[in-house]
Amino acid sequence: MAINKFIYDQTFHLESGDSLPSLEIAYHTFGTLNQNKDNVVWVCHALTANSNVMEWWPGLFGETDLFNPNDYFIICANNLGSCYGTTGPLTENKLTKQKWFSYFPTITIRDMVKAHELLRTHLKIEIINIIIGGSQGAQQVLEWNVLRPGQFKNTIVIATNAKHSPWGIALNESQRLAIKADRTYYSNIENGGEKGLAAARSIALLSYRNYQTYHETQKEKHDEKIGDFNSSSYQRYQGEKLVKRFNAYSYVTLSHAMDSHNLGRAKVSLEKTLTTITANTLVIGISSDILFPPSEQQLIAKHIPKSKFKLIDSFYGHDGFLIETKKLSKIISDYLNKKKSSINENLALSFIN
Repeated sequence: MAINKFIYDQTFHLESGDSLPSLEIAYHTFGTLNQNKDNVVWVCHALTANSNVMEWWPGLFGETDLFNPNDYFIICANNLGSCYGTTGPLTENKLTKQKWFSYFPTITIRDMVKAHELLRTHLKIEIINIIIGGSQGAQQVLEWNVLRPGQFKNTIVIATNAKHSPWGIALNESQRLAIKADRTYYSNIENGGEKGLAAARSIALLSYRNYQTYHETQKEKHDEKIGDFNSSSYQRYQGEKLVKRFNAYSYVTLSHAMDSHNLGRAKVSLEKTLTTITANTLVIGISSDILFPPSEQQLIAKHIPKSKFKLIDSFYGHDGFLIETKKLSKIISDYLNKKKSSINENLALSFIN
């Protein structure tokens, strides 16, 4: 499936007060919009993912999965600040004719959502039947619900929070320190900061999994080793793997955006803001998640009026939102079917009365 591009050839104003002279949004669509225009599923993706949801969320999205493009019209846009086609640090600043690199302005989750909203308007999508995201993707889902209450019928957020925690910010700052300790980052070249990015990924992985995950998957089969341990080679491998597909400047930009996440910023309160979300909302936590612990999802579900909280028992920590697709499919399917049954019952009662 080919990537699509939407060009917004006007100034795009950012929450920081800075602006971008123009905006390009890369996105994928799968399936066909039905006649009633009520089969839209919009996916907001996480930190280093891209707009091809079929590529990174198989088991949940695909022709044999819950969100089947034969049934749904699926839309996923690449995040503002990323390196997969949407305007970001590797984009040329049309005013200077140079790529932004480390000079790319600070963006927030709200800025990302404003870009999604421009694309929604461009695609002439009025009501989004289902919006779903995990981690940073779910932060966007919540922020969009606050920006446009009534725009969404069903909201699904997985392994996320309403305000990024001091713990999460500290982890992100440690990763950025690792990237900027690589002197090539300040060279402002395509591959600047690559060694730092590998180190940052190694740090991030510790929060994506947990003690028990590493104990089971990376433990040594023999006790004779005095070096080159499984955990060591695994960390190096994962760092090198990310370097091959991502960019240090985008990583810094997007991690800063995650730190900015606070639904209550410039509002009465975080809790009051959550009460303005009107969509039927399914909030899913992962039992072993140390980056976004279940207490954060419970807070969200407590304050959104039409919400339901479900907990997945998983060995995989935060990465469970990408791995536990069978469990996710069961929970989401049961939830959506229950909502559909409830609507049909209400319609039947209305007809009888």
